Amino acid sequence: MRPVRAASINDSKPGRSVFIYLPNGVNTLDYQILESGKGYTFSKSLKPLERHRDHLTPISGLHHPHALGHHHGCQSIWLTGGKIGPTERNSISIDQLMAEKTAPMTRFPSLVLSNTGRSLSYNSDGIALPAEIKPMEVFKRLFYAPDGGVEKERRGLQQTKSVLDAILDESRALQREIGVQDRTRLDQYLSSVREVEIRTQRADQWLDVPRPEVAADDERRINRDVSQQKVGEYFRMMYDLIVLAFQTDMTRVVTFSSGDEGKGLPIPEISINQTRHSLSHHNGDPEQLRRLTESDTFNFEQFAYLLDRLSAVEDADGKLLDTTMVLYGSGMAYGHSHGNANVPTILAGGSNLGLRHGQHIDYNLGHFDGYDLSDPKKHYGICSRPTNDKGRLSNVLLTMAQKMGVDTEAFADSVSTVSEIES
Repeated sequence: MRPVRAASINDSKPGRSVFIYLPNGVNTLDYQILESGKGYTFSKSLKPLERHRDHLTPISGLHHPHALGHHHGCQSIWLTGGKIGPTERNSISIDQLMAEKTAPMTRFPSLVLSNTGRSLSYNSDGIALPAEIKPMEVFKRLFYAPDGGVEKERRGLQQTKSVLDAILDESRALQREIGVQDRTRLDQYLSSVREVEIRTQRADQWLDVPRPEVAADDERRINRDVSQQKVGEYFRMMYDLIVLAFQTDMTRVVTFSSGDEGKGLPIPEISINQTRHSLSHHNGDPEQLRRLTESDTFNFEQFAYLLDRLSAVEDADGKLLDTTMVLYGSGMAYGHSHGNANVPTILAGGSNLGLRHGQHIDYNLGHFDGYDLSDPKKHYGICSRPTNDKGRLSNVLLTMAQKMGVDTEAFADSVSTVSEIES
């Protein structure tokens, strides 16, 4: 199902990456895995993933140094590792760094998905890319030719190019007349304009390449409207869309935010009517903690569904899971006090890209006196303050970028790659 043009440009096996964000952390007491290495016992929350043991790696003890002590900002830098502050601008997210590498091979450089419109993806100027909310609308954009056919689409792209040319011409004249501060803002704006120009040129190059045909079962499953009140169905539809986009090679990079720190979805189908934000502020209440664990488990069940689908679908290069890296996690561990250390992180798939799984990597090991879940305050402490400064989430992002063919030796605050998962 891969478009002919993509296959002709890139003869190597394609690498794919998807990043999925879970807001407000987890009930760390039921999430934490206690043994490191192979043969570990899946925790209560992570039980739904046990059938994929050989294809995933839970990682404990990770943090972003610039996120420590912050709340809502941790989502913004989950994939950037950037600094947070009133005078600090975010940096490029790892998915967009990958998209720069893979964009010439696919019709769409990346997909940016979210249940609220809050994006995980940031361009080279640290500006958030717009996110799409409705899977049915994304499906139509991917697989339906626009009304009016190719020629109408070409005329629209030509008009866009003319507008962009006019903007760039006027901006060059304006640059000579404004001060340094305004020139910086203008440069930032122009970078975004140039990105649109590049995307417009690439879209024009794909106009004569037919969109791939989609199986009737896939279309029935995805090309329909579904309420976010049906959380499981909505998430699974998003995951089916991601699998289909990879299967048809429409894109090789996807981000999906399953909620904002202040707006994680209630889950009526399992009688949870509170948002994840509300549940995360449990203050140790046993009933709140029980419901938070139920919410966590439900979300990991949907994640397991995505891994099921990636395992079941094969293309010319084998199972999609073997050529797809999946990072699932949160920028927060202990939501009650906004703890940003020991953040939940699971990396799956990508065995054909050089990843090996089947173990629990624990950066806390040797840097504290052991897990004691019977003393919640003690465990919450390692979820608020890193035990090991070298346990950086950017190390995982760097490793993934290199497996996607990005030529870089560092990303954000990384100090190394994660050698334990490299085959």
